[in-house]
Amino acid sequence: MANKKKILIVDDEQDIQTYLSTLLEDNGYDTLLANDGEEALKQVEVSLPDLITLDISMPEKSGIKFYRDMKAEDRLKHIPIIIVTGISEDFKKFISTRQQVPPPEGYLSKPIDKEEILTLVRKFIS
Repeated sequence: MANKKKILIVDDEQDIQTYLSTLLEDNGYDTLLANDGEEALKQVEVSLPDLITLDISMPEKSGIKFYRDMKAEDRLKHIPIIIVTGISEDFKKFISTRQQVPPPEGYLSKPIDKEEILTLVRKFIS
């Protein structure tokens, strides 16, 4: 596959980064890593990934702030974001009802189901 799709994995947990990058690379995607929202925004500006997986609770800049910034930026808001978090169903309801930003394209809770994430990724960047 000459033109692999790029996925930015934004998570402060090293084991989650390793798990997702291995899983996605094994399935033909290129991956980029960021430990927090600040680093992620820099990565997005430079590499314009095809999709982002995003943890919510991180140091520096939270996933919520990063998500809000992404969706407010005209040249970036088209990039699909799959929220991958240990935070509860209540958060999913909350983020889906926010008026200021559109709901995320996908939502997964940890522990991550391998088939579920691959299905979502394929749905948004086939």
